[in-house]
Amino acid sequence: MAMTVCPLDRLPDGRQASKFVLENDRGMHAELTDYGCRILRLLVPDRAGVSGDVVLGHRTLGEYLGANYQGAFVGRYANRIGSARFSLNGETYNLAPNDGNNTLHGGPGGFHSVLFSARVQDGNEPSVTFSYTSLDGEEGYPGELQIQVKYSLTEENTLRIDYSAQTDRETVFNPTNHSFFNLSGNYGRDVMDTELVIHADQVTEVTDDLIPTGKLLPVHGTPLDFTQAKALGADMFSDDHLIQLCGGFDHNFCVTGDGFREIARAWEPESGREMAVWSDMPGVQLYTFNSVAGLIGKDGQPMRPHTAFCLETQFYPDSVHHPEFPFTTVKPGKAFSSRTEYRFSVR
Repeated sequence: MAMTVCPLDRLPDGRQASKFVLENDRGMHAELTDYGCRILRLLVPDRAGVSGDVVLGHRTLGEYLGANYQGAFVGRYANRIGSARFSLNGETYNLAPNDGNNTLHGGPGGFHSVLFSARVQDGNEPSVTFSYTSLDGEEGYPGELQIQVKYSLTEENTLRIDYSAQTDRETVFNPTNHSFFNLSGNYGRDVMDTELVIHADQVTEVTDDLIPTGKLLPVHGTPLDFTQAKALGADMFSDDHLIQLCGGFDHNFCVTGDGFREIARAWEPESGREMAVWSDMPGVQLYTFNSVAGLIGKDGQPMRPHTAFCLETQFYPDSVHHPEFPFTTVKPGKAFSSRTEYRFSVR
């Protein structure tokens, strides 16, 4: 097991970003940065024992600037808040819209664009803990929120993410990681053959701008049925209104069960790599990289649609407007904590 730290690049304002490398003895290697708490590279062995990078990304720090969520920790509120506002304790908070009339992933100045402080720990389970204090009123959200995001690499080829937060005033918080996975290790290859299971019987019904109506829809017998292993390409372009509108999957699945449990499992047949996602969150957003927006990949080539999938563990989108959804605010004196794990194996 090993931990190394080195300079990465400077941000436009001159601040130095760093790269943190976690390694274990089984061929797994994670590269992280304090800019947006990003996962830059994640090398995982395939069936033959050859390590390959299973997350998309870019060549330079500059290519991560702007509205770019590749590998990032997003917040304060992952996914969407309708009409870019919400009410809490009788007071309305107006947020920064950055997705039509709605707020997406915390707003234009969300955590994906923040340089965090970092604390490293070497040993049998190397880790780096990123910290940031989001001031009261930042992006329109109430309360000073002290945030910690800890990445740990285990001997069992698991990348663990622990989120924690404390506030001086009741506020909303919906953390997730927005890594784009391709288990083949080939950035240009599509993920149509990747087989996916999601332990969810329902999805949130949404309007055309992806804001939940409050209704939950059954997945059984629909293109959104991943209760049994199914290739992503099987229904990627099915005759479903939202799939057609989005150009692929961009859906919140309502995960069955409570507590820390497996919520999804993906397997890439050619490489043999398998990734199980465990979390204590009630929802997970499946996104199949439907729009590339002119991004350039690590290989210097333009990124292509459907060359990755995201499994973003989360509270349901727009939970702030739906008291019937499973959601808790962060309150003074009661710390928030949540864990997500990406467990890698081969078969």
